[in-house]
Amino acid sequence: MRGVAIDKTGVHMSGIASETIDGYVLIRLSGEVDLSWSQQVRHAVLAALESHPAVGVELSEVSYIDSSGIAALVEGFQNARARGSRFALVAVSDAVRAVLELARLDRVFLIISDPASLGEA
Repeated sequence: MRGVAIDKTGVHMSGIASETIDGYVLIRLSGEVDLSWSQQVRHAVLAALESHPAVGVELSEVSYIDSSGIAALVEGFQNARARGSRFALVAVSDAVRAVLELARLDRVFLIISDPASLGEA
């Protein structure tokens, strides 16, 4: 997976990185999750679910998410549920939390406040 990219002006662009913590594959997203790269997010989440029984998506560095980004997360959740896998959103930023609450998806997703707590989920 790719890491965070910084353009010539020093502004963070969208990025994806992953690591394994307490049996979870943690996908770390940063920047803006919008139509221009939500398909990459979708592919990263689904690929992780194919090879691991537990996936977390860290959103602490996500400054904006649109409906296509939310759809990628919902598809990951549904895929995990169909497989009997664990799926969680981790360290959700205020911007993402506002969208989740507006759509009432904060009641659907398992939301973990800190990556260190993944093993307890």
